[in-house]
Amino acid sequence: MVGIVIVSHSSDIATGTAALAAQMAGPEVRIEAAGGAPDGGLGTDGARVEAAIAAADQGDGAIVLGDLGSAILTARHVLDGHADNGSVRLVDAPLVEGAVAAAVVSSAGRPLDEVAGAAEDARVIPKL
Repeated sequence: MVGIVIVSHSSDIATGTAALAAQMAGPEVRIEAAGGAPDGGLGTDGARVEAAIAAADQGDGAIVLGDLGSAILTARHVLDGHADNGSVRLVDAPLVEGAVAAAVVSSAGRPLDEVAGAAEDARVIPKL
């Protein structure tokens, strides 16, 4: 199954989003949180992102979602140095809604393109 990496400036946001998505998807989908700075404060850390990608990608690829600008920059920097043949993809999606949508689609055993598409499509789903 396609794995999911949640990158946030806050460890609490990353782990909470991962937990919510995991509840919706079940235990088969690898969802990894990479949030906060190494000192426990706010920030993003490339080593945490890289470790989360390695843990999430179990052979079918992984998508990466981020919360704010520098989280995206950190993820891009990590992926630029990652030799993955396109099996890990940074997606432009809302963090929570995108993570849940991707997790549900991944739990159905769908391929990377469909999981990434589900996350991206969450941008246009109205809440009201």
